[in-house]
Amino acid sequence: MTITPGGPPTHNTPANLARGFLTGGVIGASLTAFIGGCVVEKVPLIVTGLVLPAVYGLLFFLATLPRRAREAAVVPRTALAVIESRKAVGGESSDVPVRFELSVAPDDAPAFRVEIRQDVNLVELPEYRPGGVVVVQYPPDRPWKTRIVKRPTPEWEERVAVAQLTSVPGPAMKSESPVGCFSGLLTLLGLLLGVAAVLMLFRVDLFDSREGDSGAARPSVSSSSSTTTVTSATGMVTLGPGQSMLDEGELREAVQSLTQGAERRRALTLVVQDRLLTIVFSPAGVQSAGFDPGSLPYDRVPGLVEEARTTLGVESPQSWQLTADGVTGSLTLRVMVTGGGGTGTLEADGQGKVLRRSGR
Repeated sequence: MTITPGGPPTHNTPANLARGFLTGGVIGASLTAFIGGCVVEKVPLIVTGLVLPAVYGLLFFLATLPRRAREAAVVPRTALAVIESRKAVGGESSDVPVRFELSVAPDDAPAFRVEIRQDVNLVELPEYRPGGVVVVQYPPDRPWKTRIVKRPTPEWEERVAVAQLTSVPGPAMKSESPVGCFSGLLTLLGLLLGVAAVLMLFRVDLFDSREGDSGAARPSVSSSSSTTTVTSATGMVTLGPGQSMLDEGELREAVQSLTQGAERRRALTLVVQDRLLTIVFSPAGVQSAGFDPGSLPYDRVPGLVEEARTTLGVESPQSWQLTADGVTGSLTLRVMVTGGGGTGTLEADGQGKVLRRSGR
């Protein structure tokens, strides 16, 4: 057998580059699917995130099984080697990784120089001094996988005791070859493409999963003019700057945005301020409680507010509030005006007819 010194295994082959790209894609896709599925509570996404790496691992195992079987069938060769240098490269346990540079002298093949990394117990480390002779084993077709035999047979121990080996000149083969920059970039590209693939394939589940939920709080829906928030118990509409609930059709539209749906929701209390509408809904299943918000006399609301401002004796009115109450059975409207001179209240029935006034 001919051994070419300085010929370590090539890692950046097309097969290895493709494997790195696929591995990055699987990592990105599985993590995105699993995390996204947990966030939006979608079981198919969670299952995809768990199954994808398992399937990839099984396919990788099956694809590499013939190669590993061929490598396992190769009988390792035993030889003597002289330690050219050693260097501990880390570790905090009793076994530390040590980088050895060896000159290996097989009985029936050319000698070669190799650099390996092997874990050695701290107690045994003094036995592997530079210049010392050790027994090694290596596959004949992969000499860079040389390993030091820690417990050689008595026959090889006798050979070590009398052996005199010389150093092999030239560069050393390495058991580890750093991954190239191009391979790392391909792995990163695969990871990013895996993330993008999951986001595209499951974009409906990831970004629209909360639409149509019932019985739970819905997220606020914001626009340039208003913000609407609806839960099972309350609803709220806040208008933007320059708008008022007294504008034509504004209050009716705000109420409809909170009560739309297959079942008309009844209200216990409805409170209107200049830019804010709040509704407290009747409990689910209690159809007789409260009133229908759509029955409000919308056309009378601006007139009632203006009448309360001007007829209740409140000087310099600063704010107003209309409360519609249907808890007692009949709908009652109360408009309260507050200003520098105190407060005043105007009460009307469900048709907007003024019943009484009170103030200063």
